[in-house]
Amino acid sequence: MSFGMQLLIICPLLFLAGFIDSVAGGGGLISTPAYMLAGLPMHEVLGTNKVSAALGTGLAAGKYIKSGKVEWKTAIISSVLSFAGSFAGSQIALMIDRTKLKTVFTLILPFIAIFVLFNKSADSGIQKLFGAKMYIAAGIIGFVIGMYDGLIGPGTGTFLIFAYTMVIGFDYIKAGGNAKIINLSSNVAAAVSYLLAGKVMWAFVVPAAASNMLGNYLGSSYAIKHGGKAVKKMLIVVLIGIFIKLITDII
Repeated sequence: MSFGMQLLIICPLLFLAGFIDSVAGGGGLISTPAYMLAGLPMHEVLGTNKVSAALGTGLAAGKYIKSGKVEWKTAIISSVLSFAGSFAGSQIALMIDRTKLKTVFTLILPFIAIFVLFNKSADSGIQKLFGAKMYIAAGIIGFVIGMYDGLIGPGTGTFLIFAYTMVIGFDYIKAGGNAKIINLSSNVAAAVSYLLAGKVMWAFVVPAAASNMLGNYLGSSYAIKHGGKAVKKMLIVVLIGIFIKLITDII
């Protein structure tokens, strides 16, 4: 496949991933398979996606910081351990044969998609843990989900929000703010790991990141006017098409 054809696959899907992620979450479920559809080797898929994802997550994290929606003590504890977990997870991914890794991704992504699309996190706003117990929980959440992010990736933000609301009892907004900071840390750790291994295809990073950021920008405006229900339906349709293509490639 030519470089031009690969960009024709990657850029529109990365735009869509950014648009959907800013409205309803789950953009990573599209961005990772986008690189796979374009024919990039699996380790390069993960490395390239992590670098572009770190740029997009950085912008989103900045918005939450500016709005004061981050609980810093738990966010810092989670982020430090998330960095360690993500670096370890990406190192494990690098040791797995790329063909087997692609098969694992293709089989596991539909189950992650189901959780992300139909998860209903509790949002009572009634905090359950305080003091040392809260900080220990924040550390465990950061390390475990950080390792998942380095090894697999898609759905990390949703898993973080779920853990912070269900385990610690943060409201959805505060959990979302912490999730962006922690996800930025795990993205940077994985990006560094793949950079050191030479698994980032830089020719794709800039156009992919630009497409993703544009999608995030327009998606935010759409969300304010229309909400996220229609976009979730769009995400389901796109995911079905992507998964069918990926499964036929490995059969």
